[in-house]
Amino acid sequence: MLVIDLSTGGPDGEPVHQLEGRGCEAGVSLIFTSTAAPGAGPHLHKHPYAETFVIHSGRALFTVGDEELVGTAGQVIVVPGFTPHKFTVLGPETFRSTNIHASNTFVTEWLEGPEAALL
Repeated sequence: MLVIDLSTGGPDGEPVHQLEGRGCEAGVSLIFTSTAAPGAGPHLHKHPYAETFVIHSGRALFTVGDEELVGTAGQVIVVPGFTPHKFTVLGPETFRSTNIHASNTFVTEWLEGPEAALL
């Protein structure tokens, strides 16, 4: 059994923002989002596996393929593998979500933004 206490931070004392499953024998990887900055969020990207967003508070505009949806607290949004997606925090309340990658490692193909230039 492995217990990771998000309230006390990682081994270096810094807050934990993501957890790759291969390091703890889990079949999934997690990203923990918490921001009140309107406009914050990742650029358009896709993964070769599904990503599930569990929204705890706030709201964000999700773009999934050709569709847009305002995701709000209490919703779970599932993005199928290989589907381009992004979200933008709308504010003013803090947007908090747990983003579950159906893989024990992060595999991301950036489709826009500075990250895409690295491809």
